[in-house]
Amino acid sequence: ESSLPNLLVVCGDHGMSETGSHGGSSEGEVHTPLLFISSAFEKRSGPITQPDLVQQTDLASTLAVSLGLPISRNSVGNIILPVVRGKTMREQLRFVHLNGFQLSRLLQENAPAYEKDPGYEHFKIAEKSHSNWIKLYLEGNNSEILLNLGKKVLKQYLEALKTLSSSLSKQVAQYDMYSMMVGSVIVMEVLLLLLLSIPKALSSRAVFEVPLSPPLFSLLFYLMCLVLCAVHVIVCTSAKSLCYFCSMSWLTAVGVMMLISALMCAILSAIMRIFENSRLPLKNPVVSSFSWSEIDVLILAGTIGHTVSLGASSFIEEEHQTWYFLTTTLCLVLCQELCRSTFLLNECDPQHNVTLKQNFDAVEKASECKNIDISAADNSKLGKNASSAEFIKGSDKWISLASPWIILICCRLLRSLNQTGVQWAHRPDFGHWLTSSEHKSVLSLLAAVSLLTIFFLVQRRCSFVSKIAMALGLLGVYSYRAAIGNVIFPWQHDSKDISKGITEARFVYVFVLGIVFTGTKDLLKSQVISADSSVKSTGLWEVYSGLILLAALLFRPHNLPVLVFCLLIQTIMTKYIWRPLKFDAAQVTIMHYWFGQAFFYFQGNSNGIATVDVSTGFVGLESYVEIPAILFTAFATYAGPLLWAIHLLCYLSSEVNRNSAAVGHGCFCYAVICSIPVAIYIVLVTVLRYHLFIWSVFSPKLLYEGVHVFITAAICLFFTAMDQNHSHKMRD
Repeated sequence: ESSLPNLLVVCGDHGMSETGSHGGSSEGEVHTPLLFISSAFEKRSGPITQPDLVQQTDLASTLAVSLGLPISRNSVGNIILPVVRGKTMREQLRFVHLNGFQLSRLLQENAPAYEKDPGYEHFKIAEKSHSNWIKLYLEGNNSEILLNLGKKVLKQYLEALKTLSSSLSKQVAQYDMYSMMVGSVIVMEVLLLLLLSIPKALSSRAVFEVPLSPPLFSLLFYLMCLVLCAVHVIVCTSAKSLCYFCSMSWLTAVGVMMLISALMCAILSAIMRIFENSRLPLKNPVVSSFSWSEIDVLILAGTIGHTVSLGASSFIEEEHQTWYFLTTTLCLVLCQELCRSTFLLNECDPQHNVTLKQNFDAVEKASECKNIDISAADNSKLGKNASSAEFIKGSDKWISLASPWIILICCRLLRSLNQTGVQWAHRPDFGHWLTSSEHKSVLSLLAAVSLLTIFFLVQRRCSFVSKIAMALGLLGVYSYRAAIGNVIFPWQHDSKDISKGITEARFVYVFVLGIVFTGTKDLLKSQVISADSSVKSTGLWEVYSGLILLAALLFRPHNLPVLVFCLLIQTIMTKYIWRPLKFDAAQVTIMHYWFGQAFFYFQGNSNGIATVDVSTGFVGLESYVEIPAILFTAFATYAGPLLWAIHLLCYLSSEVNRNSAAVGHGCFCYAVICSIPVAIYIVLVTVLRYHLFIWSVFSPKLLYEGVHVFITAAICLFFTAMDQNHSHKMRD
C-alpha cells in the first residue's frame, strides 16, 4: 500500500557439507540460497523453474542499483537481472550500462593492457549498440524493431559484464605461487636443518654449526644452482602475471638460488653424518641411553597436536583453548612427578641404591673420559631422582606438592578475566565488570594491590638502587592511570581533572631506562671484566625487572593481575618444581614457551586483528610517533611470551649447578619450538589459499606468527650474547 515497495532478502554466507563442515570448497559448502521477496515483482505462474546460479559478489551491485545508490568502486559483481526485470527496457539498459562502466573503470585501474581485455571490447561494442537504441527511442519508434534491438543490447551487456567480472575476479584471487613456493622451500629447509642439528646442539658442548663450507665447494651445489637458475629463467619469461620474485634483480635472485642450494647440501651432509654415526658402536651406553618420561611424551604430543590443529579454522579462532588445555595437562603431569619423587623414592630398597650408585660411577667415569662437566651427569634422570628426593624431604615438601594446584587455580582465575576467541568473546567477563564506571573504586584497589605485589615479587633479587627505582616507577604507573581517569586515589571524589598523563608516563620511562641501564652495566661487567655468575644473574634480573615495569605501565589496569600471576607462577615453579625435580634445559624451555603462549591469550589477545590494543602505542606521547608506537604496541601485545622467555634466561643463568651449556640448550630449544608451528603453518596457508576463511582467519594468524618470529629472533640473539662465556670456554 505504500508508495515504495518493500524488499526482503534471505541469504547465507556459506553452505554446509553432509558431515557438517562449512569451511571447505565442496559444492554443498560454497552454494547457498539467495531469495528476493518484494511486491514489485510479478507473480510467477506455471511450473517451477530451476533457479539462476549467481555469484555472491553480485548481491552488492544488485542492492545498490535497486536502492538507487552508486555501485561500490571495488565491487566485481554483476546485476542479477531477474530482480530488475519488471523495469522498462530503458531502465534495464541504464542499470547494466552503469554496472559495465563501473567494472571497466576498475579494470583500467588494475590492468595495464585493459583495452585488449575481451570484456572491455564487448562492453564498448554494447555501448555503441546502446547509443543506436537510444536514437531510435528518442525518435519515438515503438515498433518490434526497438524491442528486439533492446533485447540484443541487453544480451551484449550481460556477456560483457560476465567477462569483465571474471577477469577482475581472477586478478583478485590470483596468487604469486612461484614466490610463495620459493619462500616455503627456504623456510622448510631451515626447519629441517634445525631438527637434524638437535643431537649435536643438545650435547654437553652445545655446538650448533651449519656446515656450509664443504657444500660450497661441492659439485652438487653448483649443479643445483644451475638447475634452479634455469627454472627461474623459464618461469619468469613465461609468467603472464606480475611475479614478485621475478621483479627482483638478477643478482638478488642468484643469491636466493645459492642459499637454497647451500641449505640443501647442508641438509644432505647432516643426514649422511647422522647415518655414519649410527653405524658406530656406542662406547658408553649409560651416557647415551635415553628413556621417555611422561613430561617428554606430553611435550612431543602437545607440540604435534598444536601444529596439526593449525590446519582448521575453528582451532585457530579458539587457539587459546589449546594452550589452556596443554598448560593444565602439564600441571597435572608435574603433580604426578612431584608425588612420585616425594613418596615413591622414600621407599627405595637397598638394591635400588646400589644400582643407583653403580650408575653414578659409570657416568662419572664416562664424563672423565669425554672431558664433560660432572654437572651434566647431575642433570640426568639418575641425578634428578636422588637430588629431588633429598630436597622434598625438607619442610617445603607440602608446599611443593600443592604448587601445581596453586598454578591451576591461578590459570582458572586468569581465564575468567578476559574472554577471547570468537565463540565466547561476546560473553561478559570479570575484566568488563572491573572497567565499568560503577566499579572504579574496586578497580583502583585491585590495581594498587597488584602493583604492591609486583614490587614484592620482583625486588628480592634487585640491587638497592633498582629497588628504589622500581618502587617509584610503580607509584608513577598508578599516578598515570589516575591522571587519565582509569583509577582514583583515596582522596579523590571525582575524575574531573583528566589529562593525557604524559608527564607521569615519561616519569615511569625514566625509571625503566634506569633499571635496564643498571642491569646492562652488570651484564657488560660480567662479560668483559669478570666472569662472575652472580653479577651476570643480577644484571639479567634487573633487565627483566625493567621490562616488568614497562609492562605494568602499558597494561590496562584490569590486566595488572595477569602480570602478578605471571610473576607468582614463575616464582612457584622455580622454587618448588624446576629446582627440586631438576628438569633439563630443554624441558624447562618448552614449559616456559607453553606458559608464555597461554599468557598471550590471558592478556585478552586472540588471532584477530581487532584485539590488538593500539592505545599502548600512545602512552607518554603527545602525538603519533611511528617507531615508539610500533615498539610499545608490539611489546604490550607479546608481553606474555617475551617475559617468560627472559625469565628462562634468568633461570638458566642463575642455576650454577647446571651444565655450562644450559643457556645454549635453552636458546636452541626455544628457536626450534617456535619454528615448527610457523614453518608448518606457512605450508598449510599455501595449500589452503582458496579456503573460505583464508583472509578472515588464516591471514591474521600468519601476521601474528610473523611478528612472533621477529621477537623470537631477537630473544635468541640475546640468549647468544649472554652465552659468550660458554663459547670462550669451548674455544679454550
